[in-house]
Amino acid sequence: MTNGTGPSILIIGAGFGGIGMAIELRRNGFENITILERAADIGGVWRENTYPGAACDVPSPLYSYSFEPKPDWPQRYSGRLAIHDYLRGVTRRHDLLPAIVFGAEVTDAEFDEATARWTVHTADGAARTCDVLIPAVGQLSRPALPAIPGVDTFAGPAFHSAEWDDSVELSGKRVACIGTGASAIQYIPEIQPTVEQLTLFQRTPAWVIPKFDTDYSPIQHKLFARLPGALLAERFGWWAIAEFVSLGLVEFPAIARLVAKIATRHLDKQVEDPALRAKLTPDYPIGCKRGLFSNDYYPALTQPNVHVETAAITEITPAGVRTADGTLHEADVIIYGTGFKGTEFLWPMRIFGRGGRKLADAWSGGAHAYYGITVPDFPNLFMVYGPNTNLGVGSIIYMMESQARYIRQAVQFLADRPGHALEVRPDLEEEFNTALQERLARTPWNFCTSWYRTASGRITNNWPGSQTSYRRRIRKLHPTDYTLTRTP
Repeated sequence: MTNGTGPSILIIGAGFGGIGMAIELRRNGFENITILERAADIGGVWRENTYPGAACDVPSPLYSYSFEPKPDWPQRYSGRLAIHDYLRGVTRRHDLLPAIVFGAEVTDAEFDEATARWTVHTADGAARTCDVLIPAVGQLSRPALPAIPGVDTFAGPAFHSAEWDDSVELSGKRVACIGTGASAIQYIPEIQPTVEQLTLFQRTPAWVIPKFDTDYSPIQHKLFARLPGALLAERFGWWAIAEFVSLGLVEFPAIARLVAKIATRHLDKQVEDPALRAKLTPDYPIGCKRGLFSNDYYPALTQPNVHVETAAITEITPAGVRTADGTLHEADVIIYGTGFKGTEFLWPMRIFGRGGRKLADAWSGGAHAYYGITVPDFPNLFMVYGPNTNLGVGSIIYMMESQARYIRQAVQFLADRPGHALEVRPDLEEEFNTALQERLARTPWNFCTSWYRTASGRITNNWPGSQTSYRRRIRKLHPTDYTLTRTP
């Protein structure tokens, strides 16, 4: 290792990806680590999303680090506060807080071929250099507002669900909710009982699956704590279910049809009104958009103070929302549950690689990377949760751990060869992505518009297979996949 501490490493982001990456490096002897975090706290999406009802739709025993099991999760599908507290506790136990620089928003990063080092600039004017750069900024960090005429003219409070305004009193108000994504199905049941009128503007109905949730009892907490195998069994069970369902995306369509039947039965059971049920029935294959889990979304929509509007929105006015049929839906508050700019990876950071090449130019046709981790012409740069590593089914933390182990091997390879630059072979990366896109063409994600796809239709976000297949492929770093260059 260089100077006894290994290469200098900069990690961008202190969410699950960045914290997990730092721990993997620390556990293998690398101490020269700095984590740059733009906010004043760790947590990523679990710090940012404070809307009512915010929770994970992956069971907590699976949505957690394999090396940090938590026997006392309050419930199977825990809320954001419990998840945020878990990540804070992990960070403290691994003594990572001294390594984190808060309030450090990265604006630019340039690779210097003469030294094989990166120079990273932050918004406060500081510049830092490192041997290895690891962006771990996630895919769902930048809220997306719809391109609706007049969106800035509304006279009342309006905000995105990821930027929830707690100062706005919703009780007794007419609230317009635009969007029916994963956030909306969580906050709508929470605010519906207190508002005077809730109008949900739905462009596309979602496939909603029952949420097999439960509060863990004190007896279960004791069992999980005293018999670690019990918690492991709970984790393994949900992992196995996710692996099974993921096979329905490509290999076995019958599995997808089974899940669709479960979702349809769920809708039929919870919504008796045939007209409302027709509005809420998807007309696209299950899996095309993100599947949602809820037991209280449909019941909330059946309440007298809720109206589901399916006519297209034509404009936002100072008084409310106008639809294509000419109706003005008056509102006191507008909430946008319209998702994130998921295909704009690493944006708005400007990354310059070998020869000054811009990463934005390399990705002009859509983001791509070798197993979502590394890109030709950008040596010693490795991403956590990069292109095509999101999951249709399963825990992203499992994927992040797989990536962290692979990146740690790359760091070890560089540690044994100081003064070198490691970059993936262009022919291999191109071959990998060609095969990847061919497989993606066989998935349901092609049959509707979603945040998984760019405007041109390229699927840049999802992995078209199981978690196991991904982990198996990147279990070992093969030096022959890379070009190793010595500095002048």
